[in-house]
Amino acid sequence: MEYCPVKYPDQFNQGITNNKAVHVYFAQAVPLVTYIDETCIYLKEKKCRICEAVCKNNAIDFSQEPETVNVNVGAIILSSGLEPFDPRVLGEFRYGEFANVVTSMDYERLLSSTGPYEGEVLRGSDKKHPHKLAWIQCVGSRQVLPGGNSYCSAVCCTYTQKQVILTKDHNAAAECTVFHNDIRSYGKDFERFYERTEKLSGVRFFRSYASIVREDPVTKNVTVRYSTPDEGVQEEEFEMVVLSVGLNPPADGDAISATFGVALNGHGFCKTNPVNPMETSRPGVFVSGAFQGPTDIPEAVFTASAAGSQCGELLNYRRGGLAEERVYPLERNVSAEEPRIGVFVCHCGANISRVVGVPSTVEYCRTLPNVVYAQEQLFSCATNSAKDITTMIQEQGLNRVIVAACSPRTLEPLFRDTLREAGINQYYLEMANIREHCSWVHAKEKEEATEKAKDIIRMSVARACRLEPLQEIDLSVNKTALVVGGGIAGMTSALSIANQGHEVHLLEKESSLGGIARRIHSTLEGLDVQAYVAEMVRKVHQHPSIHVHTDATITKASGYVGNFLTKVTSRGSATEIRHGVVVVATGAEEYRPTEYLYGTDDRVMTNLELEERIAGREERVLNAETLVMIQCVGCRQEDRNYCARICCSHSIKNALQLKELNPAMDIYVLFRDMRTYGFREDYYREAAGKDVKFVRYEPQDKPQVEATEESGRPILRVTVTDPILGKKLAIDADLLALAAAVIPSPGTTQISQMFQLAVGPDGFFKEAHVKLRPVEFGTDGVYLCGIAHYPKHIQESINQAYGAAGRALTLLSNDTVIASGSICEVENDKCISCGACITVCTYGAIEFVDTPQGRKAFVNPVLCKGDGVCNTVCPTRAIDLRHFTDEELMSQIDAAVGFE
Repeated sequence: MEYCPVKYPDQFNQGITNNKAVHVYFAQAVPLVTYIDETCIYLKEKKCRICEAVCKNNAIDFSQEPETVNVNVGAIILSSGLEPFDPRVLGEFRYGEFANVVTSMDYERLLSSTGPYEGEVLRGSDKKHPHKLAWIQCVGSRQVLPGGNSYCSAVCCTYTQKQVILTKDHNAAAECTVFHNDIRSYGKDFERFYERTEKLSGVRFFRSYASIVREDPVTKNVTVRYSTPDEGVQEEEFEMVVLSVGLNPPADGDAISATFGVALNGHGFCKTNPVNPMETSRPGVFVSGAFQGPTDIPEAVFTASAAGSQCGELLNYRRGGLAEERVYPLERNVSAEEPRIGVFVCHCGANISRVVGVPSTVEYCRTLPNVVYAQEQLFSCATNSAKDITTMIQEQGLNRVIVAACSPRTLEPLFRDTLREAGINQYYLEMANIREHCSWVHAKEKEEATEKAKDIIRMSVARACRLEPLQEIDLSVNKTALVVGGGIAGMTSALSIANQGHEVHLLEKESSLGGIARRIHSTLEGLDVQAYVAEMVRKVHQHPSIHVHTDATITKASGYVGNFLTKVTSRGSATEIRHGVVVVATGAEEYRPTEYLYGTDDRVMTNLELEERIAGREERVLNAETLVMIQCVGCRQEDRNYCARICCSHSIKNALQLKELNPAMDIYVLFRDMRTYGFREDYYREAAGKDVKFVRYEPQDKPQVEATEESGRPILRVTVTDPILGKKLAIDADLLALAAAVIPSPGTTQISQMFQLAVGPDGFFKEAHVKLRPVEFGTDGVYLCGIAHYPKHIQESINQAYGAAGRALTLLSNDTVIASGSICEVENDKCISCGACITVCTYGAIEFVDTPQGRKAFVNPVLCKGDGVCNTVCPTRAIDLRHFTDEELMSQIDAAVGFE
């Protein structure tokens, strides 16, 4: 395919073959190319070969034979992903029978700009825009039925909410209805996302199982049957129905198991080690992503880093043996040349070109001053497109390059590297964002969007003429790591880094290691947590490369990526630690309730306290006749608007243990949504089967608790409204357990200030990017894991801890790290030593120094992040931000308003 000359659909006749087996294919890694499907006559009968004959670039070759390649490796990572559930096995949903019943994956393609209708949502029956749509949740999940899956697929609730929001973006008047069971918005920021969706006009959420009963033979509308507490069974007609399908294990899971000799669990996913979720049943074979089980993108990303870290531990003795240093051509000095600008306008598949007239935009670029070359590209980020840019720089003598495409946030490093490959300074690159700033926000204004794209590019051309070459800074890397926090996540990360040959300093504020896990005795899956923690502590203390500092307090943190200096007091003595990276694993705490009589009645306890009493075999607990659990205490409310994620599973675990010890005990769980996502759904079902009673309550009508007596017996009377019966229930309980929220550690603010780290609205640390960098901070060289990031189960914390170690190792394994050349500089002649710049710099990069001209501000180029805040507050304009100089920015403004 790399030789395929096809660039755009209208350049290729896909119908030349007898049965239309040749198709145009969009891919991110390659340009638009052709592929041949299974209907090809030659593949079946060795006939035809027309496509091979007409191909002008010898890209199709039927003489190729299958080839077996043997590769010797020391470790294997299985990232085989998953399969969307096929609802055709459940006839009740009429998928494949009714034209306007689609799966969520089908709908995802409809929403996509590279989909069948270029981003327009159209019905299959008549190609009209649907106005009234319904989503049916849990299709293929949470079902103990032939063809269904008993587990929760974990991602469906949130991706449905995303699709509803995007549908409203496409058509603000659309009516969207979601039929659901529990809403499982358990991830970071998911609760806010759910509330945002729920509050949109024309959006309804119905808690009901739903089925599809018929199709209108004329309109092809679909009738859905569902039930409501007030009106009973209802039927409603929709123009389109989306089935929110679950996630199956990979179709070839059994073959993968047989080929690599790894065991599968009862659901067909990879069976993993409970204390090391990347480890399969076969040594040296690791697993990441959705083959572990249903998971979302951020967790799949950090399990990939985690699996890499596991391989690093196994193969550390080979580290660096196969690596080859990349060599770039000598940089050509073009600073004295007249600007010769090349403009490359990206289609971005159809993300840009379905709105912006790319060909006319390219023609316009050719009329701009100093532009000597312009072309369009399907995907500028594709490998062959990047090579085209490099080639054109050399052939056309370009000394400035503009890529008119997407945001520079993700792809600017790629295009800068392309300039280096061509032998010119990477800072001669300018990116014109005509996707996020144009096509995405003006999807319904195509002519205006095209004109705006031209304006944006004209501004970029003006700025490019004034760009200057900059040099980046090579910094040496200290090979030592600092891990802050000695819980499970911190110890896991410390051990992984140390096992790969690096010295580690592990700080713990308490007198012993273990963190909050010291209060946890088992997991829902049966892991003996106390034994596991004890073994982890032993390994840490015995590891020759790990230095443990307990009763530790950080008094000062300074430095920069690769070269940090942290001052610590531990057990009365002060220590200075020099290190190259920081891993933050400071944990979290249990909320101390102020509601439901907690703290005033010793019969009211938190889930953690109940677990400790069960483990201690306290008679009052084991012999109780009735116990009530109340979920969502201290969270999913205005002042703490997030789901604490682990509480539902914790309550199920405690309930199952109590039922095992005292089967006659009456246990009630009062909940809003039971969020036992993933394989934990099986335990929820088990608890219900053992007569644990689940009663749902609404947030505006929370349970009420009072201490009273009944027939001379002291009780806790818990009153709750049953939404099904529509009546108040009074439960006389001996004990009350509160599923208290997980809240940020009190030390979070101090650590964030010392290391210049971001904190989210809920008080947990904020990662650099939820999908692209889920275990990194915006501050280079600092990484994040465990419940300091957000509440999570032990296995998830271990996943993320290995992931943070893996990312830290990518830095520690290098001798140098590169700092940006786009930094601020002070002109001493203009500086009046007012200190305004020092006050606003959040990175501590500016200080006063003595100069021949007196005391002046000085910017440490290593610490400077180039955000330009100091530049804006300087009253004498003494600070220049390189690569964003006043001259460069003013030239853009002049170009925007038409001044030459």
